[in-house]
Amino acid sequence: MPAPRAPSYIDQHVGRRLKLRRNMLSLSQQNLAETLGITFQQVQKYENGRNRIGAGRLFELARILNVQVTFFYEGLVTRPSKQTPEDATLQKLLETRDGVDIAQAFLEIESPTVRRQLIELTYTLGKTAP
Repeated sequence: MPAPRAPSYIDQHVGRRLKLRRNMLSLSQQNLAETLGITFQQVQKYENGRNRIGAGRLFELARILNVQVTFFYEGLVTRPSKQTPEDATLQKLLETRDGVDIAQAFLEIESPTVRRQLIELTYTLGKTAP
């Protein structure tokens, strides 16, 4: 019997999308794991792309997270390319619950002026942080 394949960039992308959706719903790894009947460590392995997510499990995750299975593949390119610094920053932001909260709140602000002021405030706070 051949050894299972190592996770690919596709598995890593699916894991990042899983983490994004879980954070969007403010769902902890522990809560998701309990719903799935697995350990939170297994959820971590899925999200970090260390373990592949089987088709049945992905279908179950889509149901629990209230998305279509295709959600996990959105933004996937056929060939991985070098990530731009902007893409890396955005990915890093959206991998945290706070980052998702900030992004969602920011999109609710209708005024371009207020958005710009918030961006400037964020830069200022980042420079003065201890």
